[in-house]
Formats: sequence, structure tokens, C-alpha cells
Amino acid sequence: MKRIQFDIPYISYQDINNQQILSEKIYPDMRTDYYWSDDFSPEFYIAQAKAGMVATTEYHKGEELLLPEMLFAYTLLDFKDLHISRKVKKLLSRKNLQLELGQNLDEVLEGLDRHHKHNWLTSQYLNTLKTTQGLNENFQVISALIREDGEVIAGEVGYAIGKTYTSLSGFSSKEKRYRSYGTAQLILLAKHLEEQGFSFWNLGQPFMAYKFALGARVYVRKEFLERWSAK
Repeated sequence: MKRIQFDIPYISYQDINNQQILSEKIYPDMRTDYYWSDDFSPEFYIAQAKAGMVATTEYHKGEELLLPEMLFAYTLLDFKDLHISRKVKKLLSRKNLQLELGQNLDEVLEGLDRHHKHNWLTSQYLNTLKTTQGLNENFQVISALIREDGEVIAGEVGYAIGKTYTSLSGFSSKEKRYRSYGTAQLILLAKHLEEQGFSFWNLGQPFMAYKFALGARVYVRKEFLERWSAK
């Protein structure tokens, strides 16, 4: 594996599709989480996602790179553990919020750009997500959002692999009148996934309090991979 200056190992499509490299080098290496690639092809993206990685982007010397991450620990939500706060229950009973599911990727990207100072989900990344559509029957990009009076208030993008769903990035309006709408969107999505028979929701990095407020739990890499391989 070649390296770039900031000492992150390079990973290729061939690496990801080599089960021996995955099981003997990448998965057990608890000193390394990030890898880099300049391959934004849909085939590479699907392969790294199926391997259990979650990719973001970064720029190095003006070049946009894909950074697949093999996390040290993952936050997973089993739907039986879903917790809904009183505040969100009240909001959902008071407002007829409807979850829009599909491939409204451009609207989600616009929302991410508006609400995140540093949005790693770039136009090139979005194009890669779009080109994955229909390429693999076991992989599907999904957008989820809610509106009020025609305005998109909260949303996210992620992907389904088999009966698992992985979040990539999301946003919610910071306006006071829309407080708790972001959590409401997550609750509505969790309920939908459960109704569709999904096994669990991969929420990624175990650093954000809202994930635990939903009822998610932390799984170290080995534990995650045991569940991931059984998906």
C-alpha cells in the first residue's frame, strides 16, 4: 500500500476485494482507521462500503481524496432500543410530519451546504453516490427528509446494504421554531427501517450524544464486524 504525505495508507479496489488482505491486514490493524484513495468510481465506493468502511473526503495539495474509514468503534441502533423523548413525542403528536424517502440527493446536499461550515459530502462525492444507483442490487443510496410549508427542515443521506442502513451525513435547521425537528426526522426514519425489516442502523462514530439519546450502543470493531458479516 502506498502512502501520501500525511501518513495515511493507500487502499485500492483490489485490496478491498481481497478477503485475505481484509481479514489479515485491515480488520485486525487497530492502529489504523483511515485510508485514502483517488478512486471515486461507483465500484470502489460500493466495495469499501460493503467491507464495513465509511468514507468521507479531504483535500491534499489541491486534490480531492476519498477517505474510507475502518472505524475503531461503531455506534449501532437496534430498533427495539429506540428511545423517543417526551419533547419529540409531543412534536410528532402535534405536527403531521411526513418523512420523504428516496433519492432527493441534491436537496440534501443543499441542506448540508447551508448548515455545515465544512461539508465533506462534496459534489464529486454526490456524483459517486448517484452513479452507484442500479449498479448493485444489494446496495442502495437513500435520502430522508422532512419539510414544513414546503421548506426542507431536516434531512440526511445514507445507504442500505442488505438489511442494514448506514448514515453518512445529515442536517437540521438551527431556527428555534424547528427545535427537535432533526431528532423527529431520525425517529421517523428509525420507525420506517424497522417496519421494512432492517436489522440495525449503523450511525458511525461514537462521538455524538444524540446517537445515544436514540438508544444506540457502541460496538468495537471486532464486535461490529461479527454483526456486519451476518447482515
